[in-house]
Amino acid sequence: MLSLKRFGWLSVLGSEIGYLICLFGGYLPLRSSKGMELHRALFETFPGFVWGKAASVLLGAIYTFVFAWIFAWYFVWMHNTSLVRGEGRTEVNSAEPKSARAA
Repeated sequence: MLSLKRFGWLSVLGSEIGYLICLFGGYLPLRSSKGMELHRALFETFPGFVWGKAASVLLGAIYTFVFAWIFAWYFVWMHNTSLVRGEGRTEVNSAEPKSARAA
C-alpha cells in the first residue's frame, strides 16, 4: 500500500525540480528561435503565466504543486485499489481466474 502523504510530497519535489529546470532552461540560448518560442508557449498554458515575471514564476510553482498532488492522489488510489486482500496476504489482481491461480 502506498502512502498518499509520502508519495504526494515526493511528487511535489520531483515536479517542482522539473519545473525550475524547465523554467531556467527557457533562458538558455541552446535552441533555435522557433524552439524557444515553443518552450515559452508551453509555459504560457498555465493560466495567468507571463514570461519573465516573478509573480508568474510563483504562480507556476503553485500550479505545479496542485497538479502534483492531483497526480499523486490518482496514482495512489489506482495502485491501492488494484490490490486485493486474501487469506492474510496482499496479492495483485490478475486477468486469470482464481481456479487457475490455485492450481
